[in-house]
Formats: sequence, structure tokens, C-alpha cells
Amino acid sequence: MEFLQLIKGLISRREPTDLVELLLIGLAVFAVMRFLRGTRGARLLRGFIFLLAGSSLLVSVVANLLDLERIKQIYPLFVGALFLIALVAFQPELRRALIRLGAATWFGPSAQEFDRVIDETVEAVAYLAKNKIGGLIAFERATEFGGLIDTACKLDAEVSRELLATIFWPGSMLHDMGVIISQGRIAAAAVQFPLTESEDIDATLGSRHRAALGLSQESDALVVVVSEETGIISLVENGEMERHLTSETLRQLLREKLSRSPAAHPRDLEPDADANPADDREARAEREPRTQT
Repeated sequence: MEFLQLIKGLISRREPTDLVELLLIGLAVFAVMRFLRGTRGARLLRGFIFLLAGSSLLVSVVANLLDLERIKQIYPLFVGALFLIALVAFQPELRRALIRLGAATWFGPSAQEFDRVIDETVEAVAYLAKNKIGGLIAFERATEFGGLIDTACKLDAEVSRELLATIFWPGSMLHDMGVIISQGRIAAAAVQFPLTESEDIDATLGSRHRAALGLSQESDALVVVVSEETGIISLVENGEMERHLTSETLRQLLREKLSRSPAAHPRDLEPDADANPADDREARAEREPRTQT
């Protein structure tokens, strides 16, 4: 009976602002869980929340009911230690969040160059998919990949379907890993992307897909994957994968998502009013990859 009276007393002392505080806390937890979705940090956060909620319940109810003064005094120290442990446990996720707060320039070129880079990439991907050649291409956006590029084969080359197809050709020494496109140019090849730590993925997905998911979970990169076994084209962003894409769908998604990049220049991405769509189609037709039989 005393327990029920204690609970009733705790509830009756709540102020209207408490509801606002609880709502804000709930929104903050939801935002953090969404940010950590699909990563090791999501499981850690759930355990952290359960531990914090359990200890709060212990102090608020049991300690008050039994008048355990020492536990009440120790509790703030326990919470402080818990947050210090959380800083260590969530170090990779905190680093990822801080990196995303920075800003970088993705595309400075004109709308014509922007379209050319996407078209060349899509044509190369279509060639890889048709011939069932594996491919892994990451578009750098706000998160810079200087560390990954430094440990890879630096190129700083113009994006072209021929170069991308050559890089991923099975006989190439660079074909097993990924390519990073930065500032509208191929910055590096043979890049080792971090593998996802998520266990909730299709068991049939290979190392390229796991690498694409891993990179997208640790950055805001947009990653294109071509399956070596099936030729299926996939696009990965923020740990979410869209599969079974056609070349045209991929082209549309890349234009949409890259043009919304914070560092992109919307004014530069507007289509040229004087451009002739028929001429653009003819130019793309001339650039179709030439396959060997």
C-alpha cells in the first residue's frame, strides 16, 4: 500500500513542464537511435537506456520507499561514471557525428560537368552490370575521405566510363576494392571501405555490399554497387540500400541526391535553358560503352 501511495505522490508532484521535458528527451533518443540505426552503437544505446532507466527507477521508488540515503547520495556519482563510460563506448559514433557537422564542397563544376560525371558513371555501371563485373563507387559529399584516399591508389583523374570499366576489370590490380569520386574527379582507386557491423543484412550480400553499407553508415557518402554474381545495381545511402535499379533509375537518383548535397551549388545545377534535349541524347548515345564479344 505504501508503494502505491509513493507512486501516486511522485506522479502528483509533476509539473506541466515535465511533460515537455519528457517529450524532448524522447525526441532526442529517437534522433540518436535513427542516427545509430544498423550500427553497433544501436545495441549499446539500448543497453545504456535500460541501465539508466533501471537505476532511476531504483532510486526514485525503492530508495525513497526504504529511505536509503546512501544510495541516493551515490546515484549522481553512478550516473556521471555511466556517461564517462558512454563516451568511450560510443567513440566511433561520436566521431562520425562530429565529422558530419563539418562542411565540404562536393561539386564546384557547372551543370554540364555535373551531368557529364553522372552520365559517365552510369554508363560505366551499366557496362559492369551487363558483363557481371563487380563494382564499388562512392561519391564524396560533406564527409571528406582524406584518410581513406591516403592509404589507397591516388589518381585525381577525369571521370570516364572507360577508366571506371578498366579499374574494375577482373584482371586489374585495383578491381577488388572501391573508387572514390571527389570534386567531380576520380580521387582514388583500390580504396578499402569499412565493413558494416550490422547483423541485420541479407546473408547473400557479398563484401562489396557490406563495404558500401559500412561506408554509408559512417559518412554521408552515396555509394553505387554492382554485384559480380548477378549484375544487380544497388545504391546505398545512410545505411539504406536500394536494389535492382535500372541505369535510368540510377541516373535520376544520383542527380536528385547529389544536387541536394549541402555543399552543392543549386544555381549551377539548373539545366541550361538553351540546351537541346535531342542533342544531349545523341551525345549520350555516342558515349555508349563499346563491349567486346
